[in-house]
Amino acid sequence: MRPSVKLALGAGIVVGVTSYMAYVGASASWQYYVTADECVVRAEQLADRPVRVSGPVAAGSLQVAADRSRASFDLQGATNRLRVVCAGPLPDNLAEKIDVVVEGRLEASGLLRADKLLTRCASKYESREPNAKGGS
Repeated sequence: MRPSVKLALGAGIVVGVTSYMAYVGASASWQYYVTADECVVRAEQLADRPVRVSGPVAAGSLQVAADRSRASFDLQGATNRLRVVCAGPLPDNLAEKIDVVVEGRLEASGLLRADKLLTRCASKYESREPNAKGGS
């Protein structure tokens, strides 16, 4: 076999493997998150898979360990609640009735075991003047 054919074959293999790895890595992050209701409805499909779920922390459900190393709460959907247990660093502004995004694995029992918790704080992007139209 000629050296140019070997080089072309080797380059083709490298390009193929690199393309496959890029596809696998990207496909894992294509779905940004599901809502609490979607997660409950699709629980059988999402069980034992990494998942990101968004929703507000239900009032009266938040329990935080004294050392802030773990928390448990319900994510409130329009019609369903999803129980979450999070072990890991917690945001300082974690509170009831605020929107959060939780990353973890959904168990077959319907419990979401989270390892990452992010708060969504839209208030920092709102205008300070309620009637501000911009420009004047």
